[in-house]
Parts: sequence; C-alpha cells; structure tokens
Amino acid sequence: MTTKIKHLLSIEQLSRSEIEGILQRTAELKSNRGKISAQPLAGQTWALIFSKPSTRTRVSFEVGIRELGGETIYLNAADAQLGRGELIKDTARVLARMIHGAVIRTYAQSDIEEFAEFSGVPTINALTDEEHPCQILGDIFTIIEKRGQIEKTVVAYIGDGVSNTARSWLFAAGKLGFELRIASHKKYLPKKKLVERAGGRVTCTDDVATAAKGADVLYTDIWVSMGKESEEARREAELGPYWINESVVKIAKPDALVMHCLPAHRGQEIDEKTFENHAQTIFDQAENRLHVQKAILVELVK
Repeated sequence: MTTKIKHLLSIEQLSRSEIEGILQRTAELKSNRGKISAQPLAGQTWALIFSKPSTRTRVSFEVGIRELGGETIYLNAADAQLGRGELIKDTARVLARMIHGAVIRTYAQSDIEEFAEFSGVPTINALTDEEHPCQILGDIFTIIEKRGQIEKTVVAYIGDGVSNTARSWLFAAGKLGFELRIASHKKYLPKKKLVERAGGRVTCTDDVATAAKGADVLYTDIWVSMGKESEEARREAELGPYWINESVVKIAKPDALVMHCLPAHRGQEIDEKTFENHAQTIFDQAENRLHVQKAILVELVK
C-alpha cells in the first residue's frame, strides 16, 4: 500500500488499493499464523468499546490484538455509553491519553467518526447501524480464498437490503467491480441515491429468483438487527419470502457459496438444511474475521 490508513471507519472511505492491501495482508497473516514472532502491537493497549454486545467480534479482536503483541481493555455499554452522559469528543480526548487505539461497536456511525476525529488514535468500526466493514472485508477474503477472485463474481444478497451489511456490500461492489444483486421487500431496498453514490454494478429487486439466478454467492443476514427488536413481528411478515432455502440454492450456480455473517436464525433468513449443508463456508467466513482484523490492525500501526 502506498498510503497509511489512519482509521477503518467504513468501506466507503477505503480506496480499492487500500482494500487490496488489507486482503493481501490477511492472506499472509493467515498462512503464517503461529509461525512468526513479529508483534507490531507490543507495548500497546487497545480499548474495545462495545455499546452493542457481540461474541465473534469481541473474541476475534481480543485474540487478534493479543497475537500481535498488544493488550485489550473491554468497555461495555454500562462502562462507556457512547452518545450518553459525557460528550463523545470529551471521552475520546481522555482515552487518547491512555490507549493506543480503539475498536468501537455502537449504533450511530457519527459517534465513531467523532471519536476518531477527537481522539486521534487509530479507530476501527466493529459495527454501526450504517456499516459493518470488518465483516464484509472478511467475507470478500473468504470468496477470494475459495474462488480465486472477486471481480467476476455475482453476489446475491437476500434479506434486509438496508441493513449495515447490505450497505457495506454496496460500497464494496463500487470499489471492487463485482456484480451485486439485492433482493428484498420494496420497503427494505436501498434508495436510488445511495446506490448511485456507491457506484458499481448493482441491481435491486423484490424478486428472489431474479437475484439468485446464476449467482456465485448467496448471502444473507438476520432480519432484526440490534435496536430494532420492536419491529420483529412486522419484519418477519414482510421479509418472510426473502430467505435462502434449497429452492433458492438450486437457482444459483451449482457450486455457489452460501454465506451468513452470523448469528443465524434458522427458519427465518435461512433454513436449517441449507445452513448445515454450507456450514463449512459459513464458519470459514467467521474464522476469517480474525485474520482480516489482524491485517487491519497491522495496516493501522505500520
């Protein structure tokens, strides 16, 4: 990479070369895990500030930071509530005097951006309501790992088309040039202005078959994200047809990858048999979060 990344806040803010650099670094770190002693985070303490709970994100970042020689301190919603009580910019300026970097999982994208601005320390978006960049970088790495490339890939995203993962997929398609098809209820399709802003080859449809036909990848996520629990009944009713099952898999390419960023609600966005038939890919995908996040950390501190 020719320039140093200061923060990892969104896919939208990354250049193609920066994404490619992270993916290349991911491959190196994964293949050499346990074989090298380089610890670029030695002597550093990183804060994991999670207003939203997580299993995979927390564990993968804690393990990754420790494997790179650093230490972590975990602050949950009760310990440090972004956007409540003390101003974010004040919290950021205090923590910046004590920590070397921050991994933040919260609601508003603006909270992370404000923290990065006022803290000045490397800041990583571990999920907001708008984007989930680490997840999608790990997903893209998984596709490349299994298929050799991403540019000629057709990714069919089926489910909530305005979720944070769908939004990050939109920006990734614009950056890397692969084809993205989003299938959802009309209420849950991204706005035309956002699609145009992202660029790339993107199709939005309310027909699952149109999106899935000949696709290389079938991708889904939960219908009810954290903070939207009050909408569960309505979302289940409206998004009911937009799930991945055996019938949808048959429409895609015979060797299509089925991916899910987890946690999975079997019987909603994916059926039990399809999930288990493609469990190897899904859990490879989960593991790759560790490797891609280590790559991001290295790129931030190099």
